[in-house]
Amino acid sequence: MKRVMLAATLLAAALGTTTAHAEKIVFAIGGSPNSLQGQTAQYFADSLQARLGDEHQVEYYHSGQLGDERQLIQKLRLGTVDLAAISSVMSSVSPSFALFDMPFMVKDREHLKRIDDEIVMTDLAEDAKSKGLKLVSTWENGFRQITNNEHPIVAPEDLDGLKLRTPQSEWRTGMFNAWGANPTPMAFSEVFVALQTGVVDGQENPLSNIDGAKFQEVQKYLSLSNHVYSPIWLTSSQAGWHKMPEDVKAAITEVSAETQSWAFAKGAELDDKLLASLKAGGMAVNEVDRDAFVAASAPVYQAFSDKVDGGQALVDRAMALAKE
Repeated sequence: MKRVMLAATLLAAALGTTTAHAEKIVFAIGGSPNSLQGQTAQYFADSLQARLGDEHQVEYYHSGQLGDERQLIQKLRLGTVDLAAISSVMSSVSPSFALFDMPFMVKDREHLKRIDDEIVMTDLAEDAKSKGLKLVSTWENGFRQITNNEHPIVAPEDLDGLKLRTPQSEWRTGMFNAWGANPTPMAFSEVFVALQTGVVDGQENPLSNIDGAKFQEVQKYLSLSNHVYSPIWLTSSQAGWHKMPEDVKAAITEVSAETQSWAFAKGAELDDKLLASLKAGGMAVNEVDRDAFVAASAPVYQAFSDKVDGGQALVDRAMALAKE
């Protein structure tokens, strides 16, 4: 009887050890689960778990559960988070990422793919590496639009004095300053309450984020500007990436590439559906005067050229890729 009990105990201990020693991969985002960012992250997490099997456990956290994007960058460097999806705040890591804060830079998703291949995964990835981060893949947040509770935004002067939430990016705040708004940077997870309580009058985000966070419940006007195309980067720390087993790195690389294709297709599919959903939710929708906004954006491009080493060359290369 003692031998049987001992054998059972050893077996249970062995099984427990196997479970306990399943390698964890902690993956986090700041966005809501219903946004394109959240849907993409869920697709990636599920696909990676299926690819890796039971020897690894992918722990996925959304909605800033492990912190906003600035905090996630710090946690990548500390090793408490293995992978994170980081968007506009990458420009705080390296100024070259502010290329994607330049208004009306990206023509369409095909243009973005060329920029990704020839600029992001070469120049920008090298800049991130020098700051201790590893760019794994480029996904999509989408084309950004403006919402507010005061009136439709048609021309830059309609933004005069509006308190507008922006991401924590000096370039995005600079853009809206140039257009006459009163930009207020804050984490995405704080935006709904800020809109609800009147701390800010409006915000700017892709349709998927606007619908996913239910901003239509606290915003009256949606102005279709497409002023910025906002990528999101699957990111690791350099140190954390090098510590991962080769098979895990290979799986992450392959699955993240598959996820990129899924995200671009999903983003295009959602554009029309989300616009209809937001209209049905009671938002008044209008188009902006694009030419007026482009003309008002000249100081933003000049600042990028002046402040970022090689900034003008990056802009020229990116714009040239739109003509292919």
